[in-house]
Amino acid sequence: MSDFLPEAVRKGLEEAHKAMLRKSKRLCVHDGDDVHRVLRLWESGFALEATAPPLRGFIDIYDGPRHLYSCLVVSSEQEGEERVYEFKRATPVSDRPALDFAQDDFVPAGLLTRS
Repeated sequence: MSDFLPEAVRKGLEEAHKAMLRKSKRLCVHDGDDVHRVLRLWESGFALEATAPPLRGFIDIYDGPRHLYSCLVVSSEQEGEERVYEFKRATPVSDRPALDFAQDDFVPAGLLTRS
Protein backbone atom coordinates (compact mmCIF):
# COMPACT_ATOMS: atom_id res chain seq x y z
CA MET A 1 0.00 0.00 0.00
CA SER A 2 2.86 2.42 0.68
CA ASP A 3 3.90 2.05 -2.98
CA PHE A 4 0.83 4.07 -4.03
CA LEU A 5 1.34 6.97 -1.60
CA PRO A 6 3.03 10.15 -2.78
CA GLU A 7 6.61 10.57 -1.60
CA ALA A 8 5.77 13.54 0.67
CA VAL A 9 2.98 11.63 2.43
CA ARG A 10 5.16 8.56 2.95
CA LYS A 11 8.01 10.69 4.37
CA GLY A 12 5.53 12.40 6.71
CA LEU A 13 4.24 9.05 7.94
CA GLU A 14 7.79 7.79 8.57
CA GLU A 15 8.68 10.94 10.53
CA ALA A 16 5.49 10.66 12.59
CA HIS A 17 6.26 7.00 13.34
CA LYS A 18 9.81 7.88 14.48
CA ALA A 19 8.50 10.73 16.65
CA MET A 20 5.96 8.37 18.25
CA LEU A 21 8.72 5.84 19.02
CA ARG A 22 10.87 8.52 20.63
CA LYS A 23 8.03 9.76 22.84
CA SER A 24 6.60 6.38 23.82
CA LYS A 25 9.88 4.77 24.86
CA ARG A 26 11.43 5.63 28.17
CA LEU A 27 14.48 3.44 27.56
CA CYS A 28 17.70 5.34 27.00
CA VAL A 29 21.42 4.65 26.79
CA HIS A 30 23.87 6.69 28.87
CA ASP A 31 27.36 6.86 27.42
CA GLY A 32 29.22 9.14 29.79
CA ASP A 33 27.35 12.46 29.60
CA ASP A 34 25.59 11.60 26.30
CA VAL A 35 22.03 10.21 26.37
CA HIS A 36 20.41 8.41 23.40
CA ARG A 37 16.84 7.05 23.12
CA VAL A 38 16.52 3.28 22.56
CA LEU A 39 14.13 2.32 19.76
CA ARG A 40 14.24 -1.44 20.36
CA LEU A 41 15.81 -3.68 23.01
CA TRP A 42 16.22 -7.47 22.82
CA GLU A 43 18.25 -10.14 24.60
CA SER A 44 21.49 -9.71 22.65
CA GLY A 45 21.37 -6.03 21.67
CA PHE A 46 19.49 -2.81 21.05
CA ALA A 47 18.81 -0.26 18.31
CA LEU A 48 19.16 3.52 18.27
CA GLU A 49 18.47 6.09 15.55
CA ALA A 50 20.83 6.03 12.57
CA THR A 51 22.23 9.43 13.61
CA ALA A 52 23.60 7.96 16.87
CA PRO A 53 27.38 7.70 17.08
CA PRO A 54 29.02 4.28 16.99
CA LEU A 55 29.34 3.22 20.64
CA ARG A 56 31.93 0.81 22.02
CA GLY A 57 32.82 -0.16 25.54
CA PHE A 58 30.73 0.17 28.70
CA ILE A 59 27.32 1.84 28.60
CA ASP A 60 24.31 1.98 30.92
CA ILE A 61 20.68 1.37 29.94
CA TYR A 62 17.97 3.19 31.90
CA ASP A 63 14.17 3.00 31.97
CA GLY A 64 13.43 6.58 32.91
CA PRO A 65 15.28 7.11 36.21
CA ARG A 66 15.65 3.36 36.95
CA HIS A 67 19.03 1.81 36.06
CA LEU A 68 18.39 -1.53 34.28
CA TYR A 69 21.64 -2.84 32.78
CA SER A 70 25.34 -2.23 32.71
CA CYS A 71 26.50 -3.42 29.28
CA LEU A 72 29.61 -4.01 27.23
CA VAL A 73 28.93 -3.12 23.57
CA VAL A 74 31.25 -4.74 21.04
CA SER A 75 29.81 -4.05 17.59
CA SER A 76 27.41 -1.83 15.70
CA GLU A 77 26.08 -1.61 12.17
CA GLN A 78 23.54 0.53 10.39
CA GLU A 79 20.38 -1.18 9.12
CA GLY A 80 18.10 1.24 7.32
CA GLU A 81 16.99 4.01 9.69
CA GLU A 82 18.51 2.32 12.77
CA ARG A 83 21.96 1.70 14.18
CA VAL A 84 21.99 -1.79 15.71
CA TYR A 85 24.34 -2.64 18.61
CA GLU A 86 25.31 -6.07 19.98
CA PHE A 87 26.13 -6.88 23.61
CA LYS A 88 29.09 -8.90 24.72
CA ARG A 89 27.78 -8.68 28.26
CA ALA A 90 24.59 -7.21 29.75
CA THR A 91 24.47 -7.37 33.55
CA PRO A 92 21.19 -6.54 35.31
CA VAL A 93 21.65 -3.93 38.01
CA SER A 94 20.28 -4.85 41.43
CA ASP A 95 18.53 -2.34 43.66
CA ARG A 96 19.68 -4.14 46.83
CA PRO A 97 23.16 -4.85 48.14
CA ALA A 98 24.57 -8.32 47.50
CA LEU A 99 24.02 -10.87 50.28
CA ASP A 100 27.06 -12.52 51.85
CA PHE A 101 25.08 -15.53 53.10
CA ALA A 102 22.74 -18.17 51.70
CA GLN A 103 19.11 -17.20 52.23
CA ASP A 104 16.59 -19.93 53.13
CA ASP A 105 13.74 -20.68 50.73
CA PHE A 106 11.18 -20.31 53.51
CA VAL A 107 11.37 -17.05 55.39
CA PRO A 108 8.74 -16.46 58.11
CA ALA A 109 6.74 -13.25 57.86
CA GLY A 110 7.23 -12.60 61.58
CA LEU A 111 8.21 -14.24 64.87
CA LEU A 112 5.77 -14.91 67.70
CA THR A 113 7.14 -14.85 71.22
CA ARG A 114 5.72 -16.77 74.17
CA SER A 115 4.42 -14.62 76.97
